[in-house]
Amino acid sequence: MSSDHFRALILHRDEHGKTRHTLQDLSRSDLPDGDVLIKIAYSSLNYKDGLAVTGAGPVVRHWPMVPGIDMAGEVVESQNETYRPGDRVVLTGWGLGELHWGGYSQYQRVRSDWLVPLPEGLSYRDAMGIGTAGFTAMLCVMALEDGGLTPAAQHPILVTGASGGVGSVAVALLAKLGFRVIAVTGSLSSHAYLRTLGAGDIVSREEMAREPRPLEKQRWSGAIDAVGGTMLARVLAETDYGGTVAACGLAGDSSLPTSVMPFILRNIRLQGIDSVACPTPRRALAWQRLATDLPREHLESMIEVYPLDDVPRLSRAILRGEIRGRAVIDVNG
Repeated sequence: MSSDHFRALILHRDEHGKTRHTLQDLSRSDLPDGDVLIKIAYSSLNYKDGLAVTGAGPVVRHWPMVPGIDMAGEVVESQNETYRPGDRVVLTGWGLGELHWGGYSQYQRVRSDWLVPLPEGLSYRDAMGIGTAGFTAMLCVMALEDGGLTPAAQHPILVTGASGGVGSVAVALLAKLGFRVIAVTGSLSSHAYLRTLGAGDIVSREEMAREPRPLEKQRWSGAIDAVGGTMLARVLAETDYGGTVAACGLAGDSSLPTSVMPFILRNIRLQGIDSVACPTPRRALAWQRLATDLPREHLESMIEVYPLDDVPRLSRAILRGEIRGRAVIDVNG
């Protein structure tokens, strides 16, 4: 199809408040405001997309909505001198799929200050294999580094939710940078996969989900938590004095059943990572580092590519915890 007529997945809310989805033909005049028009090559499927498409969570705040919280593609038209037709770009966050139409469309119009040039050496497919999840993982790794952690740390780095999108990329990144990594997963079938990414050992989700005492034996020099809730409380209770925990997920629970003791008696730093509210210079730096620091062979092992038509089925699967690694959506497939 031309950019005047193209396909997109549209979410609607009916009179009973239920979410329904349709694949529709759109025209350029249907697109939202923005100074850059992009021909999208790939998007990806994230937990938040699953909540939006199935209606299982209050993600969408404007109706109708094209879901998809990230995208990679080529600039077709631009009213901003920063970008020109033919430029390769990547976009994560900024309310895509929530307030502004997102990546499950063959064309999209966005604001130029949301974009980041796609680093050399990354294909569109690779970029969405990394996607919002991988970008978030890189921000978490950078937060640990900002806290002074190095590969010479006394104890390993713990990664929770390790078989998911953020966790699997975090394991691969940390291992490539020389850190000792312990992975937490509830998926027995993912153990071998996580070891190939660089995990030195696996801890069961059940062990880490038990409610901790305010302070436990110190086991981790730092951690990346993509789950939240009781698991995050246990991570904090077991982290070394002066350690850093980068928290980026709420899949487990938004509550935090802990006390001030890890923060006062062990000087733990809890760094919240939000891939949307991230300054552009740090966003660009994170993408540059992903292009150089993430082992390409590991990235390839994480990626499964699916057509746009599969998004509803995949959305249900990701909420059931059945998606391993990164589900990449070929919006033209």
